Amino acid sequence: MGSRTVALAGVSLAIEPGETVGIIGPNGAGKTTLLGCLLGFLRPDSGRITIDGMAVDDLAVRAATGYLPERLVLDRWMSGRAFLEYHHALAGLPAVTRRADCEALFDRVALGRESADRRIGRYSRGMLQRLALAQALIGRPRFLYLDEPVSGVDPAGILVFRDILSQLSAEGATILVNSHQLAEVERVCHRVVFVKQGRVEAVGTMRAGAAHARVLRVRISTEQPAWPAARFADVASLAGATFRGWVAPDARFAVADDTGATQLLQSLLREGLAVIEAVPEEGRLERLFTTDAAGAAGVTPVVTRSVPQPAAATPAATSSLPHEPRDHTRFMPPPPPPPEDPA
Repeated sequence: MGSRTVALAGVSLAIEPGETVGIIGPNGAGKTTLLGCLLGFLRPDSGRITIDGMAVDDLAVRAATGYLPERLVLDRWMSGRAFLEYHHALAGLPAVTRRADCEALFDRVALGRESADRRIGRYSRGMLQRLALAQALIGRPRFLYLDEPVSGVDPAGILVFRDILSQLSAEGATILVNSHQLAEVERVCHRVVFVKQGRVEAVGTMRAGAAHARVLRVRISTEQPAWPAARFADVASLAGATFRGWVAPDARFAVADDTGATQLLQSLLREGLAVIEAVPEEGRLERLFTTDAAGAAGVTPVVTRSVPQPAAATPAATSSLPHEPRDHTRFMPPPPPPPEDPA
């Protein structure tokens, strides 16, 4: 047998009701394995996971769980309506409200009702994602797991997804998002967990990113005469920043932190420069993929908004997976019986 690979080790998390948490990391980091353990698809060798104080495979937990997988395997011969109604029935929800509930879900994910009677095999990739999200929302789940939820979704669909996640969070649902779409993770998540080589390397909020140095790209209106590079450099120096170059209509400046960015922009505007927009050249989450997150000061995942927590809130989901692996042979089939001794 070859050497064994530890997929997850030392993972310890607590996620509160109403939180949207992003799981990010490089390929092979263990993100999907973590999601599989939380869903009860995989059994950890050691440690424990509880959802609202119960085991992940408790029927009460499963009844309150919605899941949108990365790889969609839908019944393409069915119509969208038949698909949702079938899963509505599987969830044990009342037949008397089935049609109305499913039509409301089509509306919620902005999948036109004319699509409801179309075969799923004729759906586009984005339509499939919307249908799968609608299926995940059946029964108003309290725990929602989304694996690459906006893959193949058009900009209008992304806005719909954001709105749905915001509403669910406000209603107290606990949401986990596994995605490589860092801009979306940064926009919708309260906290972000960075996983690398099976370990949680960083967990944090935007407040920790305020003291992080970055390069700021400032877009200048082309309706005014262009400044010479020397003037950019002088104004930047007085504001404590460094001018990095100019390619119309963008100027680049290195700033030490959020305060430095504010001072730079105030100086540019005070000097009469028509600034259209200013954005960091690299997202804060992107730095985690190019920097040693565990050892670099100031490198912390981002939160875009704060979640008010009740004074005695009980974590909706907790995970503690120690490093000590147990014997994997219990998952293997028993050995075949010895051959009979020929007489």
